[in-house]
Amino acid sequence: MAAVFLVTLYEYSPLFYIALVSVCFLVTSAVVLGWFGLGVPVILRNSEETESSTRVLKKQMRQVKNPFGLEIPRPAAASLTKGVTLSPDCLEDCVLTCYWGCSVQRLHEALQKHVYCFRIKTPQALEDALYNEYLCRQQYFIKKNDKEEKCCQLPEGAQVVDFGPVPRARYPLVALLTLADEEDREIYDIVAMVAVIHIPDESYRLSCRILYQYLLLAQGQYHDLKQLFMSANSPAPSPSSAFPGRSSSDRTLLEKAGDEPEWQEENTKDCVVCQNGPVNWVLLPCRHTCLCDGCVRYFQQCPMCRQFVQESFPLCSRKEQDEDESTQD
Repeated sequence: MAAVFLVTLYEYSPLFYIALVSVCFLVTSAVVLGWFGLGVPVILRNSEETESSTRVLKKQMRQVKNPFGLEIPRPAAASLTKGVTLSPDCLEDCVLTCYWGCSVQRLHEALQKHVYCFRIKTPQALEDALYNEYLCRQQYFIKKNDKEEKCCQLPEGAQVVDFGPVPRARYPLVALLTLADEEDREIYDIVAMVAVIHIPDESYRLSCRILYQYLLLAQGQYHDLKQLFMSANSPAPSPSSAFPGRSSSDRTLLEKAGDEPEWQEENTKDCVVCQNGPVNWVLLPCRHTCLCDGCVRYFQQCPMCRQFVQESFPLCSRKEQDEDESTQD
């Protein structure tokens, strides 16, 4: 009779499933209580532990002195027919070599050769790596701390009016800065700088600008200099800027993972969150520089573009900020 009752309950009533689940729950609870007793372990986190676990990773940096500086003082006046004016600013005697119509493929192959084969410390080393795949070359000797402007222009007989439609096989202009003295190449970690410059022509009238800048290190690495995106009221860092009260010989770069932003010209109280602290933190990968030391700990997303922050690094340490403030006082 009991068996018939169970079969009927199984076929026609959901009470069977409810009873089965209840029995399993009671058995599991009895096993857990029998193993741990009444002191079942529970993992709790306080607010400080939660905050530290979600904090964005901070990059480790090292300061590297960059002996090279290059600017275009009047980009609006530059053209393929009139040429371009370059303003070098070097800490040591250097050689500025300009390659017109340099092959895109050969240039990037030369950068790879700097890593794996031989170091590009001299103009001749780059020419050997380019296999002479450029239209013409101009060279200037730059004295230490000499900021005299140099005019680079295609020869009159070149008869080049443009470099074809985009994407192009040749860069309009590639400027190479190398140390003139062999002894200086043993002192500096950065031994050369390559700047890819766009010059407007008949096919592509984009204004003159530096498209890429590569720092070549003596150890065989090279890094792409990337611009920081400063908050609205912050002065954008320029290649020749330095701290107030310091000479250009004290200019340094922050080298990390291909990002080598330069120091801010001054501390300004324009954090986009609190509007009261000096902007000091660079957020990666978006490169927005918009947070102060106090606000950076509370953000996992950039407050300007809402991109998730993978890493961050400061423009200067707290100790350096205190030293600057004491110097200004």
